[in-house]
Amino acid sequence: MNLRISLLTIALACPVFAKDAPALPAELSAYQLDPAPAPAGLLLKKGDKLAICGDSITEQKRYSVIMEAYLTACMPELGITCRQYGWSGEQAGGFLGRMESDVLRFEPTIATTCYGMNDFRYVPFDEAIAAEYRKNETAMIGLFKKAGTRVLLGSPGIIDTVPHWVKSAAGTKEDLNLSLSKFRNIGIDIAAEQDVTFADVYRPMLLANHAAHAKYGPDFMVAGKDGVHPGWAGQVVMAYAFLKGLGLDGDLGTITYNAETGEAAATGGHEVLRGENGNITLKSSRLPFSPGPGDVANDDSMAAGLALVPFDDELNRLTLKVVSPAAAEYSVTWGESTRTYSGSELQTGVNLAKDFANHPLVPAFKKVMDAVSAKQNYETRQIKDLAHGPEGRADLEATFALTEKARAPLAAAVEESLLPTEHVITIKAK
Repeated sequence: MNLRISLLTIALACPVFAKDAPALPAELSAYQLDPAPAPAGLLLKKGDKLAICGDSITEQKRYSVIMEAYLTACMPELGITCRQYGWSGEQAGGFLGRMESDVLRFEPTIATTCYGMNDFRYVPFDEAIAAEYRKNETAMIGLFKKAGTRVLLGSPGIIDTVPHWVKSAAGTKEDLNLSLSKFRNIGIDIAAEQDVTFADVYRPMLLANHAAHAKYGPDFMVAGKDGVHPGWAGQVVMAYAFLKGLGLDGDLGTITYNAETGEAAATGGHEVLRGENGNITLKSSRLPFSPGPGDVANDDSMAAGLALVPFDDELNRLTLKVVSPAAAEYSVTWGESTRTYSGSELQTGVNLAKDFANHPLVPAFKKVMDAVSAKQNYETRQIKDLAHGPEGRADLEATFALTEKARAPLAAAVEESLLPTEHVITIKAK
């Protein structure tokens, strides 16, 4: 059985975002998760300016880089620009104090938020602490709304071990995860009360962790080796939750080959340059999400995250279809990799982005990831080190004016990183 399919069978028998999600596995019966609202269509608008806000998990610049790279490479027609505002140790109340200066000055049209991990203070559920969280999350949404910014309110995720580096931490791992589950439920209530959308980060992380422990043992930690800060696998799960919350449908184009006539066509940002004898030369101005091969048993691998959630099925579909297949089987070669499909599979359509981890568009996607990472690294320096450092205290407006000049070429590099790329797909009857 395909490894991804087997993991998804364990972890995702129930859809994360369905309003009537089935019960959790029996081993997780202690967790009472309220139904999360399904996204009601695409939340993004063309030309949106997205602010990605959160604590140290956001400041890791991993799920935020995945999100921005995805929006840049996979959805270029939307023209979305992003800024990352992660701040280690921050709670929603602390973010309130810097929203006007750090975030709203840049007039974001939409924002994602991910607070709660520090807000619950690493203790079993406490009503007074929860009330403070509710108050601050509600006030944060109010400030965004006043500025005309749409909000995707993210839940906190899970922990994998009690973080003993947090001196005030108390209770067991389950105590703390149960507390976080209640903060997640509070987020659903707030989103409904304030009429904003909700990203359920908690449930897919909980299920992914359960599946990974069953497959690989307890050393595989979706929430990270320190118990709180996810490696790449957990960050993919987080990015999946936010991108799904944004209402993206994941259709990245279709390539069609007529086995009878030998003709080829493409849609969704892909152009057929030549097509003869089953060799299809394409130029793609849209890329699939393509981190390349990786170890699915390594919690610091993006490949592992892709195996734990239906990212490819729901967000990353580059479809190949064969019309009028005459043979029982065909080989499909893309770059240096070849796979065999039945004629009926190809007639229905196969997902190249899912089935080929290593393909000719991987280097092009890496250029986008690298450019996004460089820009987001500077954004942390711009806000934390300079605007909130001695330079900002001396002259905040001058500091922002100067740092914006330094950021501008990095932002331009992100826009310029996506280049039309030629590649060849070969389809042969067996």
